[in-house]
Amino acid sequence: MKLFSFWTDNYPRPADLSVAVELPTEVDVAIIGGGYTGLSAARTLAKSGASVAVLERETIGLGASSRNAGITGCGLKRGTPAVFERYGEAYGRVFWQASLDALKLVEELATEEGIGCDWQQNGDLAVAFKPSHFEAFKTKQVWHKKHLGHELRLISPDELRTEIGSDAFFGGLLDDHGAGIHPAKLVFGLAEVAAKSGAQLFENAAVTRIEKLASGFILHTERGVLRANEVVMATNGYTERLVPKLKPRIFAGGSYSIVTEPLSQDLQHEISPRGRIFWDSKWFLNYFRLTPDGRLLWGGRNNLSTNLDLSESTQQLRAGMLRAFPQLADVAVTHTWTGQLGLTFDLMPHIGRVENIHYALGYGGHGLHTALWLGHELAQMLTGEKTSSPFAEISHQTYPFYRNDPWFLPLAALYYRIKDRLS
Repeated sequence: MKLFSFWTDNYPRPADLSVAVELPTEVDVAIIGGGYTGLSAARTLAKSGASVAVLERETIGLGASSRNAGITGCGLKRGTPAVFERYGEAYGRVFWQASLDALKLVEELATEEGIGCDWQQNGDLAVAFKPSHFEAFKTKQVWHKKHLGHELRLISPDELRTEIGSDAFFGGLLDDHGAGIHPAKLVFGLAEVAAKSGAQLFENAAVTRIEKLASGFILHTERGVLRANEVVMATNGYTERLVPKLKPRIFAGGSYSIVTEPLSQDLQHEISPRGRIFWDSKWFLNYFRLTPDGRLLWGGRNNLSTNLDLSESTQQLRAGMLRAFPQLADVAVTHTWTGQLGLTFDLMPHIGRVENIHYALGYGGHGLHTALWLGHELAQMLTGEKTSSPFAEISHQTYPFYRNDPWFLPLAALYYRIKDRLS
């Protein structure tokens, strides 16, 4: 069994990826982080004519951008009814539309930009882990229809077998927006698009210090020194203390995945007859899907820690997979891996500015479409195409008890496990 991401094993970083060698003396914008956020911002900025350097401390897309499940759809980490309740109807509608625009951006990258990332929009199905969760699905369906005109379809327990080859769940809620992609193909394809648009991409270029000038910045990196008029932090779950006032606004959580060997065509059709992507209704949810080459990917938040032992993680994930799909008992697991989520206290993504440095982060496991959109929207603000963003207008919640070490994660994990038991 391989202890690294299936996606980059299946589609490794292209040897001819368009990375630059020598740092320029000066650029308009320096972007720290070479994942979805940074590359999306670089693409938009470069297309506008700005000079851009993307500074990745390791290799392009090595973080969550190539480790996620390749699942996307509409909405944000914080549920839309909760967004309406916290921010009001006007903002709630704006955030909902932003999520739809984000999904369109993913499709645009796959179609108009020609990124061959196995885009397939067959809908997503949330499956009820308990009978009471199906009752909550009914409430959600009515709310979305009333407030957004958004059609969700209930799948009764009796008809669930037409959607998923499992008897472990108690009905479902179908959203036609859901789509699957190959995340490694997307991030490497996006890097090529950004480079062809004029952005310069640098690997093994960790930024060690940022020096503020009267006008602009000097960035000290492992590849040399660079001057920039503006700096963007696009590090999400991999944010460290490079910008001290940013760290209290974000903390990392772990997400873990396994993938099986390729399944027979009959078994693929039995498990997912309509090619849906899935997640269950627990607070500590599991998400799962067939990969483009016919494996079952099963992932989840078994532990909010970022350093859970991968052997332990594999045992836990495989047990959950077999509970749902006992027909996979004799199927081998070929890969197990983890990636880091960027979490915020209000469960909302944010665009902001601290110490005169811009940032976009906090996707909470919904980063595929959200990261691409916030990178794009922040870039539009820098070019003047937009004057603001709703993600920049809401306050970014912090707490005095957290500055660097998220000591509270075990308590949060216990809280959500109790909620799962009581729901």
